[in-house]
Amino acid sequence: MSAVFSSRGQSGASSPAVATRRRLVFAALTGFSFLGLAALMFAAMRRGGVQPLESVMLGLFLVTLPWLVIGFWNAVIGLVLMRFSRDPLAAVNPMLADEASDSPLETSTAILVCLRNEEIDGVALSVETMLEGLLREGALAHFHLYLLSDSSWPEIIAQEERLACSLQARWGGDIAVTYRRRADNHAFKSGNIADFCQRWGRGHDFALVLDADSFMEAPAILRLVRLMQRHERVGILQSLVVGLPTMSAFARIFQFGMRLGMRSYTLGSAWWQGDCGPYWGHNALLRLKPFMEHCHLPELGGRGPLSGPILSHDQVEAVMMRRAGYEVRVLPVEGGSFEQNPPDLVEFIRRDLRWCHGNMQYLKLLTMKGLRPVSRMQLVLAILMFVGSPAWVAFMVLSAGLFLLHDDYLNQFDPALGAVLFVSVMSMVFAPKFATVFDILATRERRQAFGGAARIVTGVAGEIVFSMLLAPVMAIAHTVFLAKLAMGRGGTWSAQARQLHTVPYASAIRRLWPQTLFGVAGAVWFASMSALAVLPALPVVLGPLLAIPFTRITAAPFWGRAALLSGLWRIPEETEPPGDLLRLGLPALPTMAPQEHFQEAAYVEAPAAE
Repeated sequence: MSAVFSSRGQSGASSPAVATRRRLVFAALTGFSFLGLAALMFAAMRRGGVQPLESVMLGLFLVTLPWLVIGFWNAVIGLVLMRFSRDPLAAVNPMLADEASDSPLETSTAILVCLRNEEIDGVALSVETMLEGLLREGALAHFHLYLLSDSSWPEIIAQEERLACSLQARWGGDIAVTYRRRADNHAFKSGNIADFCQRWGRGHDFALVLDADSFMEAPAILRLVRLMQRHERVGILQSLVVGLPTMSAFARIFQFGMRLGMRSYTLGSAWWQGDCGPYWGHNALLRLKPFMEHCHLPELGGRGPLSGPILSHDQVEAVMMRRAGYEVRVLPVEGGSFEQNPPDLVEFIRRDLRWCHGNMQYLKLLTMKGLRPVSRMQLVLAILMFVGSPAWVAFMVLSAGLFLLHDDYLNQFDPALGAVLFVSVMSMVFAPKFATVFDILATRERRQAFGGAARIVTGVAGEIVFSMLLAPVMAIAHTVFLAKLAMGRGGTWSAQARQLHTVPYASAIRRLWPQTLFGVAGAVWFASMSALAVLPALPVVLGPLLAIPFTRITAAPFWGRAALLSGLWRIPEETEPPGDLLRLGLPALPTMAPQEHFQEAAYVEAPAAE
């Protein structure tokens, strides 16, 4: 087994034999878990004989399982690596076993900042800080900055042009700066990058892809470049992106939970995915020659919202790069690579529905020729990520329907097996978080970075409540959106509201009335049942029932300040802020005064993504 965990081959790539063994082990673990949970559900239903509706429920339950069991075993493997591997990072990415951190740069890298009607002040500050960091490292001459705009709002275009002139005036002697705006943003971000490739791609070796809310410290950028220089068969190298310190209560709690689950989950997934790793579309380095030759995205044929340009382009580009024989690797190192998370639930849902729309287009790509088995499975899992939501909603609705049709339905369901099933599922749901929490609490330095044991435990408890309220709200949002897709209605690609703001009641009601209706109906329904039926239903109906006040409270600046001052949901960058983050002037950092630097933005609702 040690050989499976530690073997590596040439050019930083795991040997094919080891990669195959790891994937077979992972397939066996997830397969047996899937079958075990399915058998447990079937056995619990058999007490009164499996009815037709129960057969449908069993099928829906099976649809929700793949992500559950994969997340669980990713977390378990990640925890084993964190606690027992001499070098967990090298065990999942052998490039790190022999990296040369001081090797000279011998390549040209294009920094691509992709813009679409974005607030420019934040972009300017991030870009300036990244350039200053590269200048301090003496590496600026090896980079070329491209501001790639798809903007359509005249006031934003004017700001972008002023920014380009300012950057050219200040940095033109040290780094080339190019600003380009497309009048037609065909294919959205993937079309933006494709246009860069056609115009300038042959003049560079690599491209660092950044979103408008991306920020990377200079050492993190240079590490990607040096690794890519050293390992010529790596086509995409993805950094591990974490959230920037924030004053938003919603984003603060969300990214704390993501941070807890991220380390074990990412290590575990990288262990078996290996050279078929993920690409998340930003904060990643591309090898331009094979990217231009092999990652040209097709236009999807037919009519309706699943046709036309591919919206979720990143994973498709990753599987095409791997099909061409180049590795796609993730660098599972926390720190140095950041993004800004949506500041409220409305913006979070809009972003998620855009991903949902793009992932559903993968249905037309499953028959692509020449894909590796792992790559094809990744496309399937990307679809199931969202299809699982309507399956869960339908499962709950059918459960309520069976109560209506059969007064004694509870007596027909084996309570002991049902309890075992519930505990098993909940354990799998929270395994990634608990695995990382265990590792953090076991290490004094990491405990201090997250604010100490008491704050960690309290924050975890609060984040569990937060995620349990959030999960059914998102499931209903996905379900409604997928229903609209099925009826031929797609979404829109609009600018993300990134600044902290108060969400008006009118906007919250307009966006979240389906969740509220679901919650009210569920609460009334289960209140008419026995007390025994109400308790397990609370996690299902409470989040939707409280969706509107939940959105208002978690977006409110007051509660964001309160969360910051309490020290809860702290991330390591708040405990010891890197110098470059301090230069960004983030109000959430302890060296800043939140009352002086906080500016509440006026709420401007972008077009609906549904």
